[in-house]
Amino acid sequence: MAQLIRNPFNWILAVIYAVGLPLTIGRFIFGLGWATHSSYDYPWGLFLGWGLFVMVPLSASGFMLGTTVELFGRKDFKPIERLGLLNGLLGYFFAVVFLQVDLGQPWRLVYPMFVSLGPAAVLFLVAWHVATYLSVQIAELVPAASEFMGWIKPKKFIKSIVLGLTIAGIILSTLHQGALGALFTYAPGKVHPLWFSSAFQWFHFFCSSIFAGLSMLIVVSTLSKWFLKWRCDKTFLESLDRCTLGISKGASLALITYLVIKFIALAHDNNWGYLLTGWGQWYLFEITFGAIIPLALFTTAIRSNRAGLARLAAFFAVFGIALNRLNTALIAFNWNLYQEIPHWREAIIAIMVYATYIVVYRAVLYRLPILYTWKGDSK
Repeated sequence: MAQLIRNPFNWILAVIYAVGLPLTIGRFIFGLGWATHSSYDYPWGLFLGWGLFVMVPLSASGFMLGTTVELFGRKDFKPIERLGLLNGLLGYFFAVVFLQVDLGQPWRLVYPMFVSLGPAAVLFLVAWHVATYLSVQIAELVPAASEFMGWIKPKKFIKSIVLGLTIAGIILSTLHQGALGALFTYAPGKVHPLWFSSAFQWFHFFCSSIFAGLSMLIVVSTLSKWFLKWRCDKTFLESLDRCTLGISKGASLALITYLVIKFIALAHDNNWGYLLTGWGQWYLFEITFGAIIPLALFTTAIRSNRAGLARLAAFFAVFGIALNRLNTALIAFNWNLYQEIPHWREAIIAIMVYATYIVVYRAVLYRLPILYTWKGDSK
């Protein structure tokens, strides 16, 4: 309890909950209109703009680390694999929480999936993929929970099917990351042309999720090293720089592919003229600070073997992907009508839900063998 009181971060959390919890309850009592500025022109705000469109790509680390270790046999990334899986699981889970805060009536979550089906809708596809992928990610982390609880049989069973789980994760993640981009093809005239290309939209979302997930993994592993060093074992700490540089190679390859596709889309749609406008300057700011600078930093870090520089690049890349999704879903949405400012209640509720994400993340890292190897299990 004394440690709980001494930590200044806990006081910040207490203030966030003191203000945010009553507002969240009010949203479910008085409705979405009480908490947001949502309208027919702006069907979603921060709950989906941040909670769904930003958090899902930043959670793509799960299937990529699972693929690297379990499918490609790169056991040298084993010390950071569980952190990648946990980052994926919690990111997807809280994306669903944000979705429920936006939709309301969480007890009716099963309706669009089982009762009132909409197989022609992209969101129907996304809902099923996220639900099944969440199940896969929970199963992939069963060994960590089993070690903590002292259960042997569940861990052995999951290990026997881990290859199938990994392949299922690859298929489901690939499809729903692209499907989130395909969602915007329903509104081709509403998103600014610099952030929309009907031929490449799904590929932009899929390709950017690769470097987003890898960069987010570097960020959370760095924060774990800074603030939870006591929970990390020697294997994790000694291999972190090497793993960071290895992950940076994958992120830089995804970044250069993303940049090439972005410029091909500009040429394909002949949108060069928009670059000379105010929207073009904002677009170039996003591309420069969110993609080109991280790519240059990742490349320099790999060539000079500097893990610290790779971590700086990862922070830039996470900022870039967050800005890209907010631009696509909120800022450049209805660009030729008017700009909607999120309601202050909506902003506070979004901060409170994200704070809960951090609290849960920290609680799991405190307890489960994510940053350390369980005693007696070196495999």
